[in-house]
Amino acid sequence: MTRLALSLALTMTIALPGIASAQHAHDPAAHGSARHEARAGASATPPALAQGGQAAFAAIQEVVAVLMADPGTDWSRVDIEGLRRHLIDMDNVTLRSQVEAETVEGGARFRITSSDPDVIASIRGMVAAHVATMDGVEGWTMRAEEIPDGAAMTVTGDASRIRGLSFIGLMTVGMHHQEHHLALASGADPHRH
Repeated sequence: MTRLALSLALTMTIALPGIASAQHAHDPAAHGSARHEARAGASATPPALAQGGQAAFAAIQEVVAVLMADPGTDWSRVDIEGLRRHLIDMDNVTLRSQVEAETVEGGARFRITSSDPDVIASIRGMVAAHVATMDGVEGWTMRAEEIPDGAAMTVTGDASRIRGLSFIGLMTVGMHHQEHHLALASGADPHRH
């Protein structure tokens, strides 16, 4: 089940009982039934909450739970702060950068920029790391270069797919992010080659 479907299912599970109760409150015939449901519901176990309240917090919470459940965790190497900084980089690149796409033979060249020095550093680090990891995947050729105020990423291969995904879609390809986060938190530096 996708995260969106899971999130919608959870929202509906939590929201629908409240909506039903509100509808019963305006229906005089339902008052006796609503009181009975309220008494019966008082002894029922409420649904478990699944959301951490903020995406980066939830990602860190998930990694911490895995580390704590593993008796082989080497706590002297754990670096949750490193994971937090990486999630800040992801947030900067996803939400705080500007992207210009240019059509090139067989694909696209993306200019990812910002006027904020912290965001520029995030862009340069994330783009270079992603290209180093994903070059050749899906038959794509990827190249990264630093440019003033950010980085450029050129991707060629299946041109229509590359152009359709655009920069941020290409950044999401490959389910390596979760493993990458666990490696960062465990003290490994997957950005070093």
